[in-house]
Amino acid sequence: MALPLNGFIRQFFEVTVPTSSSFWSPIVGELDPYVPGEQPKIANLVKLNTNENPYPPSPKAVQAIRDAAQARLELYPDPDASIVREAVARYHGIAPSQVFVGNGSDEVLAHAFFAFFQQLGQRLLMPDITYSFYKVYCGLYDIAYDVVPLQDDMQLDVEAFATPERVAQAGGIIVANPNAPTGIELPLAAIERLLQAHPQRVVLVDEAYVDFGGESAIGLVQRYPNLLVVHTLSKSRALAGLRVGFAVGQAHLIDALERVKNSFNSYPIDRLAAAGAAAAYEDVAYFEQRRQEVIASREQLASQLRTLGFDVLPSKTNFVFARHPGHDAAALQAALRAEGVLVRHFKLPRIAQYLRITIGTPAQCERLLAVLRQTLNAA
Repeated sequence: MALPLNGFIRQFFEVTVPTSSSFWSPIVGELDPYVPGEQPKIANLVKLNTNENPYPPSPKAVQAIRDAAQARLELYPDPDASIVREAVARYHGIAPSQVFVGNGSDEVLAHAFFAFFQQLGQRLLMPDITYSFYKVYCGLYDIAYDVVPLQDDMQLDVEAFATPERVAQAGGIIVANPNAPTGIELPLAAIERLLQAHPQRVVLVDEAYVDFGGESAIGLVQRYPNLLVVHTLSKSRALAGLRVGFAVGQAHLIDALERVKNSFNSYPIDRLAAAGAAAAYEDVAYFEQRRQEVIASREQLASQLRTLGFDVLPSKTNFVFARHPGHDAAALQAALRAEGVLVRHFKLPRIAQYLRITIGTPAQCERLLAVLRQTLNAA
């Protein structure tokens, strides 16, 4: 007996209409995407949860962006971002050919993972507590990895990266220096130890926060053909909204990154971003003034947090990583948020009782401390 028309339609769709995820490539459902810090649209927040610079970018950078907006936006930008490469090269005393520019350091990292770490039968080595995007990229590119535990004091265990077993299995090494979210710096001698222990593999040093008191490994690039150093303009140069990052390495590493970029997106940096980034790098006086202000605020905040009973790890970044032995970190974060102060809490093994607190202006830091005093006294 023939089905009524509405019955036929219902049966057809029950059988043939796929679920939304059935359109996905197989790997998509297995991805565990990075979760960025909260960016709520609430007025009068003290926003200390995403490591943004509390100060505006260089006025020269802002003016350069305005000027670029009036100049030939109907044309594609320079695919090589030459003005940025040249500005970075002048500042660091290297050749422009040693600089690769991308749309934020996260894109630079993504291209590096694709270019260097897909080593069959081997595993990328990284610390167990580090920037969580590294594991996301491993999932995206199907890269096997091993984590090397930090020591109890949250210092990187360099010798654990250099055991014969790990050297044999390593498909590459990535470390954030200073580390995130701990804020602790690894000395350059330790970076050299990693480079020397793994001469056949790329050692990527992610220096997103190095300008806040750390020592850059860029000076080692000429001596080590396996070293790639990645920077961002989002932090110390206050251009998080512009999305510019770069890598420094010897020519063969830069060539690999260019080959990946030009197989993905030949024009990653637009005209406005290139103009603003180059001008920010040229304005050394403004950069020095602002980073020293952040460093001074960090040291003062760390001291005041210790006075309140917090354990604060030594930081060379624009944030501090702190815990209070008598108070739950999640509860403290919630209490701060209720008063309009945002900080970052990671529900992860070993660091679940820490808060990552971005360094704000002196007024923002004082507001944070006032709420903490109120919360601790009320407990």
